[in-house]
Amino acid sequence: MEDNKDKIENENKECNCDSKECNCESKDCKCESGECGCESKDCNCKKEQDAEPEKDELTLANEKIKDWEDKYKRLLAEFDNFRKRSEKESAMMIDIGASMILTKILPIVDNFERAINSIPEDLKNNSFVDGVDKIYKQMLKTFEELGVKPIEAVGKPFDANLHNAVMTDENAEGEVDTVTEELQKGWTYKDQVLRHAMVKVKK
Repeated sequence: MEDNKDKIENENKECNCDSKECNCESKDCKCESGECGCESKDCNCKKEQDAEPEKDELTLANEKIKDWEDKYKRLLAEFDNFRKRSEKESAMMIDIGASMILTKILPIVDNFERAINSIPEDLKNNSFVDGVDKIYKQMLKTFEELGVKPIEAVGKPFDANLHNAVMTDENAEGEVDTVTEELQKGWTYKDQVLRHAMVKVKK
């Protein structure tokens, strides 16, 4: 009789064991065993192997800082690329504008050159003629400072990238496809052709 009484008391007792291998059959088992084997419907035990370790605040803060650093570096790289691209485009626009202006000035330089070449020998010492010649030379010096250079033509092999052949010359000495005469001076600006040289070519 006493054995049955002890058995009933044990069954009604609330299980709070910390055993790693709990096999109790208590209905209110609350053990936190790593390997709970109870079959109770109300078992509140938590298995250690299923629990994910929580990250501490410092780790989360470091991860957030790293994320912001990555975003900042990407943004900085994008801005640097934008700045370089803008500078390149601005330089190109400046060169295009300069080319347009220089192209309009070239006929003026041609007229100065024609005027100087047509001056008779007896007037070359005239003060007015000397003034015109100095203006012409000043323009050529300014061109050189800006990167504007005349295209070499006479005696050079014909180059379609630099020369515009408008006449042929079969009687001139020299090799075939060689420029024998320059009819109009050609110019380049920063290695870009402003105007092709108009030439006569040996055939």
